[in-house]
Amino acid sequence: MSLNVISNFAANVAHRNLVTSDMQATNSLAKLSAGSRVLSAKDDAASMAIGSRLRAEVASLSTAQVNAGQAVSMLQIVDGALGTIDTILVRMKQLSVQAASENLSNTERTFLYNEFDALRTEIDRLAADTEFNSVKLLNGTITLTGGSFGTNIEAADGFAAFTFKQNAPNVSDTNNFSVAYSSATDVLTVTNTSTGQVDTVASVTAPSAGATSAVVFSKFGLTITLSSNFSNSTAISANNTFTVSASTAATTLTYKIGTGAVAAEDDITITLAQATTASLNANLATVNFATSVANAGLAIGYVGSAIDQLNTSRADAGAAQNRLEFATNNIRSSMENLEASRSTLLDLDVAQEMTTFTSRQILLQAGISMLAQANQLPQNLLRLFQ
Repeated sequence: MSLNVISNFAANVAHRNLVTSDMQATNSLAKLSAGSRVLSAKDDAASMAIGSRLRAEVASLSTAQVNAGQAVSMLQIVDGALGTIDTILVRMKQLSVQAASENLSNTERTFLYNEFDALRTEIDRLAADTEFNSVKLLNGTITLTGGSFGTNIEAADGFAAFTFKQNAPNVSDTNNFSVAYSSATDVLTVTNTSTGQVDTVASVTAPSAGATSAVVFSKFGLTITLSSNFSNSTAISANNTFTVSASTAATTLTYKIGTGAVAAEDDITITLAQATTASLNANLATVNFATSVANAGLAIGYVGSAIDQLNTSRADAGAAQNRLEFATNNIRSSMENLEASRSTLLDLDVAQEMTTFTSRQILLQAGISMLAQANQLPQNLLRLFQ
């Protein structure tokens, strides 16, 4: 290679290596400050993709763990209430046994029955009052439905369904409703004729062919589903009433304790049996032994049956609680293992990276020194002119 002062090849090589060392040192410093081995897809695209999914899974499992914990808390409330009701039933059986003895007059037996009846009322109050986050737990789920629809609000008129939400406000069993529609203003009006309360929805339009639309009356928790049979040109003011009926069933709650969408694998459904007097034993709700020794004997059997039914419900709640605790333990174990896998893929080995960073710092310092030396080489050629 010829000696010249125009092109400094040594300096160019030193500069290129210095830039590379600087980039490597900077990247190493960034990893150390972030604590992560993969800062971007260029570092390790596969590990970044897998690690991101694992991070999302761990975060979701953390929420599922909270869900399971809340379910356990709910069941603890249920168990506490059932335990109190069990104590009341024990006292009711004592009263029944005492009243079944013929050494008592009807006066004393009436005193015993008055306490028995008060305790029976307290069981129903406890069942109605036990709740978790406004969800009734032991009183059953009341479902309101409409029936006996007038001839102008049937399916042929475009009224596909009438649906009340749970715990619908301002509505009770046997209430009567009317549905009116003004073709001039496109206003649909629902009136609880039993209470006089009114709710309206404006700008109601007929759905297109084959489609449906939901009209929500929030005052009553009522949704009316309209079909394409509904006509905006036909007013409704007569033959437009229906009656509300109610049915009660055991409260069923579903908790998401997994991160997927498959109910059988990721959900736990808990059914809470009703604990009202009538649900524990229908006869217990009506028996009266104030003036009857025979009825007192019947009450003994009714209370015994109610205790058995209550213990069954309590055992079911305990089984569900144990199941949830095992599910929670499994979630914790899964989170630990997934976090370990994510850490293996993405977390930085600080000791190893510090060793690498130190090496690159030395190369960076050497590169700066060598670039300075390379820049001095052309000056040596100037001595030839002396």
